[in-house]
Parts: sequence; structure tokens; C-alpha cells
Amino acid sequence: MSTYIIKRILQMIPLLIGITVVSFFIMQLAPGDPVDLLAERTATAEERARIRSIYGLDEPLYVQYWIWLNNLLRGDFGYSYVRGRPVRDMILERLPNTVYLNAVVAVMIYGLAIPIGVASALRQYSSFDHTVTSFAFLGQALPNFWFGLLLIYGVALRIDIIPVAGMSTYGISLATHSFWAVLVDRLRYLILPVAVMGLSALAGITRYTRSSMLEVIRKDYIRTARSKGLAERLIIYKHALRNALLPIVTILGFEIPLMFSGSVIIENIFSWPGLGTLSVNAVFQRDYMVVMAFNVIGATLVVIGNFVADLLYVVVDPRISYD
Repeated sequence: MSTYIIKRILQMIPLLIGITVVSFFIMQLAPGDPVDLLAERTATAEERARIRSIYGLDEPLYVQYWIWLNNLLRGDFGYSYVRGRPVRDMILERLPNTVYLNAVVAVMIYGLAIPIGVASALRQYSSFDHTVTSFAFLGQALPNFWFGLLLIYGVALRIDIIPVAGMSTYGISLATHSFWAVLVDRLRYLILPVAVMGLSALAGITRYTRSSMLEVIRKDYIRTARSKGLAERLIIYKHALRNALLPIVTILGFEIPLMFSGSVIIENIFSWPGLGTLSVNAVFQRDYMVVMAFNVIGATLVVIGNFVADLLYVVVDPRISYD
């Protein structure tokens, strides 16, 4: 197992370097000039040249890339051209809010989708199964941004206790209020973004679980287990479910980065102070260093997500071994 992990990490290194190359040089093709963001409109040619020299923008592209990569390897994403602050500090300020939102969504999705998918497969063609299938198709068909705006107009504007924007009420904290007051306040702000983010993912994973479970329970070893007189619960949850989870584990590797990228839209709709709003503002403001940082982080999450999925195969299915 340790040998396999070392090999995979060594394979990831050139891939991640390739990601940095693509991210850096694509940004060089973007319209606009960073000096326009750094200099005054009335700046002279000499002042603009001095700014280029300060930020290393007068160097050849391969030199700029080498400097940026060296800084990146030390955890330094550079400085924001718009705000003049370290990009790392800007990301670390917003990261807990995005992780918090996505963690709640992930727990809800997998905590509900897998049991519902299993129950739907075991009751195939029942009214419950038809209801779940209809919900799954509906959830995947609704665009997130449209569903979010629909909830704001149809629910939040008519129910005062459900906030439309932000993640907490100003002044409500553990320093001034009880734990339960703070918990209720935070949960109120989670209702709408979690509902929108969770709908399509919940629907998709429910369908995958149902389909995988239907395939597994028709296998010969399940029939053999039943013929031996094993309890149905033991057959389903010990033998069938573990094998049915293999496709779900594969999806999990892609779902983690997808949730982070999908939260960009949701965070902007509900003014959630996370990485999503920061990345969108950086794109509109042409804050190149921030955009490159998000490109690298997003691609790295995809690579790491697939690596974690491969490791989880061993946990789910003992027949798989990387020794």
C-alpha cells in the first residue's frame, strides 16, 4: 500500500506542474494589462515602466513563470493587483466559510442519498421508487442559479425567519449570546444555500446508488447468501451495499472539487462570504494572481479527489489491494 501511495504521489507531481504551466500561460493570453490595475490613469510611461520592474512584469514569460512557481511551492500565491494584499491571506480568510458550507452539504447529501437509493432499489417499481426517481430527474434538471433565485422570491421574501444573504446576523456570537442562539442563527442562513447546492447532487447520487444497488442484488453471490438462510439485513448491508458503493466512491473523487466549483454560483446568489464570491470578483476585476491561484487550487482538488477515491476502494472492497 505504501509503495502504491508513493508511486501515485510521484505521478501527481508532473501533472500538477503541467497544471501550473497551463494556468500561467493561459492567463497571459487574457485581455488587459496588470499595469492598468496598478498604475494611475495619468501615469507616465516612465512610471508604468517602473511598476513593471517592481512586479517583475518586464521579465520574459518563462522567467515570470519560474519566479511564480518557486513562490507557489512555498505557499506564496503572490499579491493581489487590485487590493495589494497577499493572495494567500485573502484565500485563508474566506476558506473556512466555503469549507463550512460544503461540509454541511456533503454530510447531508451522502447521509440522505445512500439510504434513499438503497431503499428505492429494494422497493423497485413501488410508489416510493417512482417518487424518488421523479425527484431525481427533477433535481438534475433544475439549474442551480434559477432554483436559487426561485427560492429567494418564493420563500425567503415571504418568510422572515429565512435570511436571503450572508452567513450570520451581525452582533450574534458566542461572546454575547448562548450557544443555542448562535447555532439557530447560523442554521437559518444555511437553509437556502444548502437546499440549492444539495438538490442536484442529492438527486444524482441517489440515482447512482439505486442503479448500483439494483445491479448488485441480482448477482449470484447474493442469491447464494439468501439460499444459505442469512438474514436479509445482513445480506443487504454487509454483502450488497459494500459492492454497490464502489461507483459512489468514484463519484466522491469528482464530487469534492465539483462542490467547491458549484458553490461559486451559490455563494454569489446568497452573498455567502466564501471563496466563490472572491473568485468571481477577481475575474471581473481582472485580478490575475487571484484567478491563477484558484485555477491551481481547483485542478489540485481534482487530482487529490481521484487519489482519495482510489484509496477508499480498499476500505469499501477488501478484495481490492494495492500491495
